Parts: sequence; C-alpha cells; structure tokens
Amino acid sequence: MPPEPTQEQMIQHLRRANQLAIRSRQFGHHPFGALLVAPDRETVLLEQGNVDTVNHAEAVLIRTAWLNFSSDYLWGCTLYTTAEPCAMCAGTQYWANVGRLVYGIAETRLLELTGNHEANPTLNLPCRDVFDRGQKAIQVWGPFPEMEAEITDVHRNFW
Repeated sequence: MPPEPTQEQMIQHLRRANQLAIRSRQFGHHPFGALLVAPDRETVLLEQGNVDTVNHAEAVLIRTAWLNFSSDYLWGCTLYTTAEPCAMCAGTQYWANVGRLVYGIAETRLLELTGNHEANPTLNLPCRDVFDRGQKAIQVWGPFPEMEAEITDVHRNFW
C-alpha cells in the first residue's frame, strides 16, 4: 500500500470534491461531489458530481474507475467525497477494490441537513460498518470538522 495521504492533501482534495458538489447543485442535482486520487496521493484520476437518487457521485465514479483501471491499481487509490458514502456507495467501493476513503461530513450530519427528505432518505449505516463486514481492510478517514462549514453550506436551502 502506498503512503497515507497527508492532512494537507486530504483537505485539498475534499475542497475539490466540494467544488464538484457546488457544480452539481448549480445543475439542479443533489449537492455531492467525489473524486478518485491515484496512489501518488496527488493525481486526480476522475471527478464526479451527483447524478440522481440512485446514481450517487461515488458510485458513478467508482463504476467508471472499475472500467478503466485494474483492481490492483484501484487498491492503492483514494476516494474523496463530501459526505460519508451510503451503504450502496460503500458497497460499490468495496466490490471495486478502492482501498482508501476520505469523507468530509458524517452521514448523521447529512441527516440533520436533509431531514426526512423523500429524495434523500438517509440510511443510518456508517460506511465503516459496511467495510467491517467485508474481507478487505479499507482505510477510512473522516469526518473532518474543519471542512464541515464549507460542505454544509452547499446543502443550505437545497433540501
């Protein structure tokens, strides 16, 4: 496994993911963004904003990555996302063999922002719980309190 990303790198990539969330919102989509970073911890391989309720930014990005990179290569990559991946996205990450995850805000914080919104019926199932049930040691960093204000601001008055 390549070296872990530094705190500075994680914040930098989370900020980029948040820019993708802003762009997603501008196009009328749910305000989530994700990107995939190469094992060198710097090179952004793919970027994706949210598409719709079943095509989340993370899942769409990971499916594209799976089509373009080997499983061994993906194991050294890091998925960055503005909000903790839901069970669907965590499962997609697991099956695609993306070995690392960095997320900005927790799913519980997202629920506080969205409430019981029909377009985002948040599951209370942390991604770490999903990964812990598997056979792969996916590394997870998050949430990042220093990013909360920037990320939650994109969700204000959306839901």
